[in-house]
Amino acid sequence: MLNVGDTAPQFKLPSGNGRTLSLKDFKGKKVVLYFYPKDDTPGCTREACSFQENHSQLLRKGAVVIGVSADSTGAHEKFAKKYGLSFPLLSDESKEVIKAYDVWKEKSFMGRKYMGIERTTFVINEKGRIQTIFRKVKVDGHTKEILNVL
Repeated sequence: MLNVGDTAPQFKLPSGNGRTLSLKDFKGKKVVLYFYPKDDTPGCTREACSFQENHSQLLRKGAVVIGVSADSTGAHEKFAKKYGLSFPLLSDESKEVIKAYDVWKEKSFMGRKYMGIERTTFVINEKGRIQTIFRKVKVDGHTKEILNVL
């Protein structure tokens, strides 16, 4: 399990806009790296739209926002276009990065157990170290929590 102060695991993943991005691309900047279960679902849509609505404030604080899920790049592209998202959504269909950040968890819904992404946000500082971790994120008010720690 990752802890505050740990070096953030490196990654290189494709985005919905056809580019491949890595954590190294953002060296010297704060990174708000958020993991979410699925494109275009109610909670994930509210979370993404909240990041978009507050995007200029996040940028003013020197932070970039990056979303990661196991959805395909095509799904990300449609989701970003539908909601006017201006930050990258990265596709981790192999779940390699999702597992490296330890957000692939057993979940349950109506008595049924299954594996899925636990909504989690990591704030990574300019030196690539984990500054803050938000586990089991509640969408409402989450962006404000992030702005407060930046």
